[in-house]
Amino acid sequence: MDVIERFCKIYTDICQISPEDLGAIYAENVVFVDPITTHTGLNEVKGYFSNLLTQAKSCKFDIADILPCGENPKNITHVANWTMTLVLNSGDKTITLDGTTQLAVKDDIIVYHKDYYDLGEMVYEHVPLLGFVIKKIKRKLAQ
Repeated sequence: MDVIERFCKIYTDICQISPEDLGAIYAENVVFVDPITTHTGLNEVKGYFSNLLTQAKSCKFDIADILPCGENPKNITHVANWTMTLVLNSGDKTITLDGTTQLAVKDDIIVYHKDYYDLGEMVYEHVPLLGFVIKKIKRKLAQ
């Protein structure tokens, strides 16, 4: 099983893994970027996932496709399109979110992971008063 297959398996439901399992897909010096912050090194990524695992009942990724990339300046080797379904422990709230991940694989291990998704859709729209305002603004802009 190559690293892309291992990646897909782990992300089936990341709440069913331990942070130690991440060493099967991420290099010791991995750079993991999401819209909130950047995590450098496997230990930081494990810490990030440990925190997520305490807050989520379930976090499943339906990976629609993984596309191989040609040569490019950032050495991105694959792009994954996915839908995440996150069920939080607090209030059994479910968040569904579409996103894309850029991956750079070297020697059958991921050395770079960058997520692209709508942070407002994931976080801000679920804050009671702020969510109302964000949704209202979106409706206004769509007119």
